[in-house]
Amino acid sequence: MKLFNRSFALCACLISSFAMADVAVIVNPANTSAISDDDIKRIFLGKNKSFASGEKVNATNLASGNGVRSEFEQKALGKSSKQVKAYWSKLIFSGKAKPLVESGSDEDAIAYVAGNPKAIAYIDASKVNDTVKVVKVFP
Repeated sequence: MKLFNRSFALCACLISSFAMADVAVIVNPANTSAISDDDIKRIFLGKNKSFASGEKVNATNLASGNGVRSEFEQKALGKSSKQVKAYWSKLIFSGKAKPLVESGSDEDAIAYVAGNPKAIAYIDASKVNDTVKVVKVFP
């Protein structure tokens, strides 16, 4: 029985480590703005509405419940999905912000960023292609 419990615990640890993915923050290749970790956090928390260059930013989230979104919120924003949802609910309810555009998949986010010079998004780092530029990877 001890062997079974240990084997089960080991398998659970291995599976959870595979679930964690590197998250890449992407922009349109035409975007030349310098983007810091703090800028990323402020953009996705609705605090920055423009890049450092002064150009308006169009950020997109992956759909709620998406594993990459949860990873991004934890790694880049330092908050759980539940905390981010509560934060945004308060902003939207008070009229201080409108929710970010949502993309249904990594491919949708890539297409949005590739077609919009002012866009920023995050995706599973393994899905990056040459139509976007990576500005940060959160391991």
